[in-house]
Amino acid sequence: MKSIDEMTNLSKVARARLAEEYEVGCSAPVDRMESRDGTVKYLYRTADGHYIETVYIPDFGNENRASDSSSLATTAPRRATLCVSCQVGCKMKCEFCMTGRQGFVAHLSAADILNQIYSLPQREWLTNIVFMGQGEPFDNLDAVLRATEVLTAPWGYAWSPRRITVSSVGLAKGLVRFLDESHCNLAISLHHPIPAERSKIMPAERALSIEEVVRVLAQYDFCRKTNDDYEEGTKQRRLTFEYIVFHDLNDSDRHADALLRLLAPLDCRVNLIRFHAIPNTPFRTTDEGRLQHFCDYLNAHGLLTTIRASCGQDIYAACGLLTTKKQEENGQ
Repeated sequence: MKSIDEMTNLSKVARARLAEEYEVGCSAPVDRMESRDGTVKYLYRTADGHYIETVYIPDFGNENRASDSSSLATTAPRRATLCVSCQVGCKMKCEFCMTGRQGFVAHLSAADILNQIYSLPQREWLTNIVFMGQGEPFDNLDAVLRATEVLTAPWGYAWSPRRITVSSVGLAKGLVRFLDESHCNLAISLHHPIPAERSKIMPAERALSIEEVVRVLAQYDFCRKTNDDYEEGTKQRRLTFEYIVFHDLNDSDRHADALLRLLAPLDCRVNLIRFHAIPNTPFRTTDEGRLQHFCDYLNAHGLLTTIRASCGQDIYAACGLLTTKKQEENGQ
């Protein structure tokens, strides 16, 4: 439904009254790009005329993946994740992120966030939502919490909070509030375990050290189990640390040992992410052998660690590649 006038179960008078005060706010994407692996990046225009990117990531399973990539967008997946944005651009200025290079433009309203979901052509196939697109969720926490409330409330989408993950660099002003007011999963963008070195690539470290973030998190209960393994009735959420692995920057055994010490107080998991090269950057991705060694080293020492599959890199939809700078500059 795209307009109140389509509510034909209401009288014309009632529809006219509603239209005076409300709007449906359902706005279809204005552009799309499809990857060879079935990932689809959508461009949305916000109510204020800005632009954001949203990424649909289907998982068909190796045994069911269609051989013709052109048919993937119309094939029901085994699992489907939507990576949503919460801001136009971002204030965090992480050195390795295209969104951070765009700079901050505007906050999204809860309606703009939700529109990425209910205007998605594949919305009926969604199994998970991650707030890992453009923007820092804790810098726009009112809108993010309102959106997750709609998604999880019985009067809304009635999703389990375990199907939703909110990612953050760990902003002080939002961390405790999110932990107290939401049951959604939490992912912390870590990327370096040593504060002095982390601050060089992530300016947010200077405002709240990752060590202090861990101290706050240690006061809450988390569970490393997968969504399918949760015990009936538990309210524990999953805590994940996202760790982009860079060549000779954070991929040595020294860094692995520092990571083990840092996260020792927590029941958590680590998600290793391949760095996706962006223009004019000194960073390089680590080689596959080193990446696997780093993963195996952490697992062997008791820290549950996985390597995230890269999706949509050919359409600049992978981690750290989202940006609408060109659309904002051109006013398209």
